[in-house]
Formats: sequence, structure tokens, C-alpha cells
Amino acid sequence: MDSKIKQLKELEALAKLGGGKKRIDKQHAKKKLTARERVAYLLDEGSFEEIGLLVTHRTTDFGMTDEIYYGDGVITGYGTILGRLVYVYAQDFTVFGGALSETHAEKICKIMDLAVKVGAPIIGLNDSGGARIQEGVRSLGGYADIFYRNVQSSGVVPQISAIMGPCAGGAVYSPAMTDFTFMVENTSYMFVTGPNVVKTVTNENVTSEELGGAHTHATKSGVAHHTSANDVACLESIKTLLSYLPQNNKETASKLDFIPKDEIRNELNNVIPDNANKPYDMHDVISGIIDEASFFEIHKDYAENIIVGFARLGGRSIGIIANQPKFLAGVLDVNSSKKAARFTRFCDCFNIPILVLVDVPGFLPGTDQEWNGIIVHGAKLLYALSEATVPKVTVITRKAYGGAYDVMNSKHIGADLNFAWPEAEIAVMGAKGASEIIFKKEIAESDNPEKKLTEKVSEYSEKFENPYRAASRGFIDEVILPSQTRRKLIKGFAMLENKIVDIPKRKHGNIPL
Repeated sequence: MDSKIKQLKELEALAKLGGGKKRIDKQHAKKKLTARERVAYLLDEGSFEEIGLLVTHRTTDFGMTDEIYYGDGVITGYGTILGRLVYVYAQDFTVFGGALSETHAEKICKIMDLAVKVGAPIIGLNDSGGARIQEGVRSLGGYADIFYRNVQSSGVVPQISAIMGPCAGGAVYSPAMTDFTFMVENTSYMFVTGPNVVKTVTNENVTSEELGGAHTHATKSGVAHHTSANDVACLESIKTLLSYLPQNNKETASKLDFIPKDEIRNELNNVIPDNANKPYDMHDVISGIIDEASFFEIHKDYAENIIVGFARLGGRSIGIIANQPKFLAGVLDVNSSKKAARFTRFCDCFNIPILVLVDVPGFLPGTDQEWNGIIVHGAKLLYALSEATVPKVTVITRKAYGGAYDVMNSKHIGADLNFAWPEAEIAVMGAKGASEIIFKKEIAESDNPEKKLTEKVSEYSEKFENPYRAASRGFIDEVILPSQTRRKLIKGFAMLENKIVDIPKRKHGNIPL
């Protein structure tokens, strides 16, 4: 008995290696951490409780009986982050390259099941070479068991993945089905088929970093929602994200203490340029509205013509979707529509109110957009915002043209409050284009077509390029001074706090995927 107790104590001591200490020196922080160091840094000190420490693999083929490691390459358990319960698993690349086996998968599935039963976020720290080849189909079945639980957990508890090393082949589909994917620059990569296979099949020469590195997925594919310079920065970003989220779909995000003051922000009066065709940075509008330094941007480097992220407004956690005039004039295109639609659906899943800031001249024209399905992708955003039942508030800062006006959380698709700034232009299209169509014959028959066009543009602008016509029909609830925006929004979201929507009974809708 004494020998058994001694062995157990040795195992427990091993489990705590790298754990328990929150301080990691700056030089060490720039390097890859071990799996246990990652768990220890992520969770509150001393809060981690491991489950499945004594699990070993069951494989006897190919000499596997000679290599027995407790835990089988993955650390699983639960703990707290800032006092809130979370479940976590961390793959250990030092054990069989972190390869997933049958028992490895069973440990992850057990943690995922507990997270759903209890109602707490699940965080996966991925660092694995893929399926354990020696186990064949049992390893593949293990992946499928995880995938199934990703789907069953979706919209029930927040799921967060951190790619902190390799993630290849079938392994990539679990992070892809979670709510947020974080990647570490220069040390992590994701791809379905690696550079060697790509070379064989397509004759392309590409490195792992170029094919599936953090920068690639943050800018080109949109797979990565957030990137960090090192492991420590990545884990800190996960903590920040969690601060905006509730524990599960039955709760709301915690509200910070807030004492109302003079919430007038006069700097917002000077954000919009006098020239309607001149760009500005929508981040300036966001900063002028939200609680100080509270914006956490998602998908920052992907589809930059739209901004999405979390912030606090009067202490309340909200999701923000905003056109970005600084890039492509803020138009909606394939990628920006997908980006905003997915973010909308996440907020709706977890009871996070949505603020939409609109300055959109329409959808991006061209064969590239049409051939790549702008119709169906634009419909995703329209569907997502129409479907969402959380409090939804819109502010039109400048342009709201054509179908994009409808799509960007208009009153017609269920927005609760719609405000517009005095400079707002709400119309089917710009004055010049509209005048050339409406008054085509009159302009052509005029002795001075250019002068006549100028007159008609002025006439159209005066009649339609303002928010008052829409306000007279009730499509805009109030035209407000920019400086009043924060105060109006704080009051508006407070009023909508107990909003309830009874939706028709159905299994689920059929979003245009």
C-alpha cells in the first residue's frame, strides 16, 4: 500500500510541474510553453483540478506496449478564470507528438460532456501532430466523437480553441466548429493537407507558415479570429474574451458597476468629414461611444471593410458590427458578410445585445463578387440579423444605400431602435446615379445637359439624402446629434434589457450556407 501511495504522490507531483506559478519571466514568455505551463497560466492559481491523470492508451500494436505515458498526451480538467468555472484540455506535444488516440479523445469528450451538463465554457489548447497512426480507425473515430460534441455544445456553452502548435488533417475541424479560434504567430499552423501533399497534387511550393500559419488564417481565410505574438499573449487574450461572455446560453454576461455621468461626447461631432466621399475611421466612432478602452476586436485583419467585436457600454457587454469607410468605402462583400453574420449568430446564441453602426454605400459590384456568391453570402447577414432576438440597436452615421440599408439591421428586419445622425443619407442609391436614371430623358433633351444634371442632383439630394424622410415614416426613431449617441445608447439598451421574443416553433431555420 505504501508503494502505491508513493507512486500516486509522484504522479501528482508530475502533474503539478510547471503549474501553480503564475509568474513567467519575460524571456520564457517569448518561447513555447509546455502544456502544463499553459494550463497553469490560463487558470487562477491553484484552481486546476485534473481529470484522467492515470489514463493510458490501449494500443498493443507496433511496439506501443513499450511506451506507456500517464495522461496519454492530453491534460484535461477544470478550474477558474477570474473566479469563473471553465473546463480545459491541453494537448501535450511531448507525448507521441500530441497525437490523438482513442483514450486521448475519450478524455476530451468527458470534459466536453461535463461542460454542457454544468453550463461552463470549454477551452481547448491544441498542439498535436494529428491522429495516432498506430491506432488506425479508432483514432479517426475519436475525432468524430469530438466533432459531434462540438456540434451538440454549439450555442449551449462558449467554445474557444487556441492553436499553439501544429493542427493538421481532420484535427482542424474541431477548432473550426468552435466559436473562436486563436493562433500563435510563427509557432502554430492549421491545414487539411500539408505542404508535401500540396506539392505532389498541385505542384505548388509552399511552406507550412504560408499555407496555414497564423497570418494566413487571420488575413486570407478568416479561420483565425485572433492572433498573438506568443503563448502568454494568446492566453491573456482568451481571458479578455471570456470577460465579455456569459457562462452559457441561459445566462447573460456579467455587468460591471457603472455610475452614469455626463455622457455627452462632443468629439463625435467632428468625426464625419464635410466631403461625403472622404473616408474616416469607424474606430473613432466606436471609441467615442463605448466605455473607455473596452473594445476587443474579432477578426481584426480579415475583411477589414467591416468591424466586429465586443465592448462595454455603461458596464454592459455588447457586440458591435460596424461598416468601415476606411476600407473599400465600407461596402458589403462576400467576406465581410460572412464575418458579420457569424458574429451576429454568436451574440444571439449567448444573449449579448448588438449595436450596428452603419455607413454603407451598398454591395461591392463586379464579376468576382457575383461569381463567388455575393447573393447567398449577403443573405447570410440578412438572415442572421433577422433571426436574432437579442436587443438590437442601429446608428446610421452617414450612408445607408440600397439593399445594404435593409441588411444592416434596419427597422424592417427587427431592429428595436434606429437612430441617425443629421448627416445620414438614406436612399436607394447616390444622388448622381439616381438622377441619371430618373431624369435621363429630361437631361438628354436639355440645352445644357451638365447644368441640368447638377440641378437634378441637387433636387434629389435635398429630397432624399437625409434621414428625415425615413424618420417621418417611422423607419428612424430619432435623428440625434453625434455627441448624444452614447447617452441614447446607454438608455436604449437599459430599456431593452428584459426584451422577450416568442419565435415560431420549429426544429431550426435553413440559413443560406
